[in-house]
Amino acid sequence: MTHHRTPQPLFTTEDCEQMSAHQVHDLYRQYVSRSQVSLLGSFGFGQDLVDHADGCWITLRDGRRILDFTGGIGVLNHGHNHPRLLAARGRFADRRAMEVHKNFLSPYVAGLSHNLAWLLPGDLNISYFPNSGAEAVEGAVKLAYKYHHGRRGTVLHSDISFHGKLLGAGSLTASPEVDFPYPCLPGTDHFAYDDAKSFALALDRHQAGDGSSDVYAVVLEPFSASSVRECSAEFLYEVRRLCTERDIVLIFDEVYTGWGRTGTLFHFMRHPGLVPDVLTTSKSFGGGKASISGYIAREPVFRAAYDNHADATLHSTTYYGFGEETATALEAVAIAVEDDYAGRALRIGERLGGGLADLATRHRTLIAGTFGRGALHGLFLNDSYPALDRLLRLVPSSFARDPRARRKLITAAVIASLYRDFGVLAYYGSNHGLPLIASPPLIAGETEVEVFLQALDSVLEQGAGRLLARFAKDVLAQHVPVRGREARQRAVAL
Repeated sequence: MTHHRTPQPLFTTEDCEQMSAHQVHDLYRQYVSRSQVSLLGSFGFGQDLVDHADGCWITLRDGRRILDFTGGIGVLNHGHNHPRLLAARGRFADRRAMEVHKNFLSPYVAGLSHNLAWLLPGDLNISYFPNSGAEAVEGAVKLAYKYHHGRRGTVLHSDISFHGKLLGAGSLTASPEVDFPYPCLPGTDHFAYDDAKSFALALDRHQAGDGSSDVYAVVLEPFSASSVRECSAEFLYEVRRLCTERDIVLIFDEVYTGWGRTGTLFHFMRHPGLVPDVLTTSKSFGGGKASISGYIAREPVFRAAYDNHADATLHSTTYYGFGEETATALEAVAIAVEDDYAGRALRIGERLGGGLADLATRHRTLIAGTFGRGALHGLFLNDSYPALDRLLRLVPSSFARDPRARRKLITAAVIASLYRDFGVLAYYGSNHGLPLIASPPLIAGETEVEVFLQALDSVLEQGAGRLLARFAKDVLAQHVPVRGREARQRAVAL
């Protein structure tokens, strides 16, 4: 196979900033992923390039302004390019501060760890900072395994879990998005989300005759952002009780929901006295500017696992001690606390939740239901339309065989119309139910929420048939491979 290289051997950042959309697409097809170009090309935003972004708004190369109502899929609680974060990173650069070194202790790591301990309940006192949410989850699970000295072999997760796409975190992810038989961690098992009976049965499956448990960890999202569901208080307290009773390390994954998103600093903190053994965080932890995550452990759990000279370096990372990321996270946390992001989320949620409920009443044939907390809401669309059957005959058979293909198409048609007709960027959850997710930055005001609700109302007014026909004609027929020329003509006629 001949490898065709571009005429220019090395691109500079200035070269990249001058690339056309066609050049970017071509380079992606050659060196990144043809399928990504095809997938994102199915939506208007896949054809556009961004010039700059501020707050809740993205400005495209052609000057159009786009309302980003995705919140960066959890990364942008602070919005794009928050001025305080830019200033903090500028100060770090101006000081020529040291970025990375394992042989020196970092004042930024020390300060950030203190701040997390001060903000979190109970004795969640010991922090470790990897780069991504999946790494934080894997570090937490590894800690739990070490806590039990390798004598237990089972880790439990829920049936709608989303904990990442690495081999370890992916072993604990039950989302259909990760649907390939990768090798998994040994000893994984699952229980029904928010179902105390199912959880108790899962524990019983791994209990020996002498009453001892083989479960070393339970990994749970108190609020499942990818499916827009939450655990009841009763369920969470019962899980905590049983884990304490059987000395199982309870890990709460709040990679998405942390830093105010659902109306409290972390979602679990709405429940008094509820404290996990380990908490994971990422996404907005870095303020949208730094790739940083964290797992914070209860002091007795950490000290039993790692706090001795022999085991002090059992868990480490290439960039541990990194400077600019921890300096950025210090500022991101300060902003979230000082500007009361939890309170902002509650105010956003009051109007957003009420507005979506009103739309659900007025568009009963399209909307199956809504749910959410704070600034994280989902709109679930119906998928029983004859036009969907016709459309499924046009798309590649591999996509048509997806049991969620109908829901994907109707939700994608709404998202495409929001962007194309009203300049509003949205996305749908990859997990069960495929909700259209409304998750604005926590700096959003009444204006941005109203723009979104009015745009969504106008899109839904078109009705399912028109939305699907336009999606087929304007998008699928142009960007998604269909079966031959006749199929293309049928897509245009749909």
